[in-house]
Amino acid sequence: MSLCVHPFLEPSSGSYGFVVANPESQTAAIIDAPLGVDDLDEINTHCADQMIDWVESHDLTVRYLLDTHVHADRPSATAYLKTKFLCAQTAIGAGTPDVIGYDRLLEDDEKLCLGHACGRVVATPGHTPGCVSYLFDRYLFVGDTMFMPDIGTARCDFPGGDAQTLYTSIAKILALPDETKIFMCHDYPDGRRSRFVTTVLEEKRKNIHVGNQATCEQFVSMRTARDATLKAPRWADFSIPANLSCMNVANIETLISELHAHQPGQANL
Repeated sequence: MSLCVHPFLEPSSGSYGFVVANPESQTAAIIDAPLGVDDLDEINTHCADQMIDWVESHDLTVRYLLDTHVHADRPSATAYLKTKFLCAQTAIGAGTPDVIGYDRLLEDDEKLCLGHACGRVVATPGHTPGCVSYLFDRYLFVGDTMFMPDIGTARCDFPGGDAQTLYTSIAKILALPDETKIFMCHDYPDGRRSRFVTTVLEEKRKNIHVGNQATCEQFVSMRTARDATLKAPRWADFSIPANLSCMNVANIETLISELHAHQPGQANL
């Protein structure tokens, strides 16, 4: 198959979303589409609108609106995009506790077809219990499971997160062919340009947390100590409930207003 991937960067949270398209069948999937949030906790759809414009300019039919997990650091644009692409199926991993509002809850190894190009779901829990990655041909979209080699791996201190489970999930990713391209939902560069794609081979050789055959015991010890120093994501208090319910923009704005009313000045953690 010959798929193309187009990245979109949402600057307020530093989040990447992706359109995966099959030009032959004129079909596409949108993965981890973000909404923007400004310093006043006001929601914007700038990045999602760019995705819409790109899809429409290429005359594509969107089959799937996919989230890799319940994002804690920004609200998902999945429900907003559903209002634009009515026939697209919204989906997230079946292992996600308490999630509602999605059309499908996806199991490990479930197929997602774009015309004759069939991708599959890869369960990769650990960051959260419901994390999944999406493998289309040689392209793997991992959400927050792991990052660029110099950044390492995701935190495991959210409810249901587990460092040993994450190690097992990453081992599954690193068992894929070396040339497999891995697309990141975030990057946290220090003195270099932002990147959103690496390869299995690069991660195996250079990842500072799991590269060079780091043992599970070493990883769990490192991850536990590191997670103890991390603060909650800035917009977690409204992003998590909004994403669990696949809320649209208006509902998220109502949730933010209610949080401000009950906890003035404390909407951002």
